[in-house]
Amino acid sequence: MTTLTKERPASLAQSAGASKLTISPVAGYIGADISGVDLRQELDDETVAAIRQALLTHKVIFFREQHINHAQQIAFARRFGKLTPAHPHEDAPPQGFPEIFPIDSRRYEAKFGKRKVTYDNGWHTDVTAVINPPFASILRAEEVPAYGGDTQWTNLVAAYENLPEELKLFAESLRAKHSFAPLGAPDSDWGRKIASNPLIAIHPLVRVHPETGEKALYVSPTFTRFAREIIGLSPKQSERVLDLFWDEITKSQYTVRFRWEPGSIAFWDNRSTAHLAPSDLDHLDNGNRVLYRVTLEGDIPVGPDGKPSELVAGKEFLAL
Repeated sequence: MTTLTKERPASLAQSAGASKLTISPVAGYIGADISGVDLRQELDDETVAAIRQALLTHKVIFFREQHINHAQQIAFARRFGKLTPAHPHEDAPPQGFPEIFPIDSRRYEAKFGKRKVTYDNGWHTDVTAVINPPFASILRAEEVPAYGGDTQWTNLVAAYENLPEELKLFAESLRAKHSFAPLGAPDSDWGRKIASNPLIAIHPLVRVHPETGEKALYVSPTFTRFAREIIGLSPKQSERVLDLFWDEITKSQYTVRFRWEPGSIAFWDNRSTAHLAPSDLDHLDNGNRVLYRVTLEGDIPVGPDGKPSELVAGKEFLAL
């Protein structure tokens, strides 16, 4: 198990075996830009190892001007793990690419009858309603509006580490229910789809990262807000405690904001981050927003007490 240092290096050492890579931190606690690599090409093992280490260190990494297609995105992602289906509730991925999850404003407008640029505008870690949430997500931009539409990420490890010791111990003793909330009317086709496949898991509020050993404040507001249940607490107590920890993970000092361009790629570690999709575009008519995401199969979270998460409803989210 690797323990990462607090200082985030500006570039990789030659011994990393990927001397052409340049890795530049972009915010105090999280995020780095990576240049010197062409993701259309097959990557050697040393470059893959260097990118993975950058992901562990910086939590989310960004690539620019990488105009890759679906197949190239999938090939890149497979160097880091097994790819899951697009989403537990996705029924129309691109033809021939069941791993690709389209985030397309045109699809959402057709589905919900109004302009939307994404399914969810709240802070969340991807798909924590399943027992084994994806370990990482890779999102690439094909078409973006002329302005607006930034995504933000937050460092859940930093949020935990900067808690008072008493709150750390309190958080480590808790477990919360995560569930998938239907968007739109419950009697709509989409609402019925969600209801027919309920996804519910109970995760520790503090998760131990399986690769780095770091502890992360593992509260995913979108998925815990719907259930509003900390095991052993009343609904009112649960909501107040969750509000406390949601406030901690969304403090601005732990975040990084990314401006998308065509060819931009973000690659983030779901075990140590949450992210916020944009909410500043739905009222505008300034262009389409079309991005494509893949997710990598994850393991079952484990708390500091060594106890794994519990499955309530659904099944493991496994690779194709």
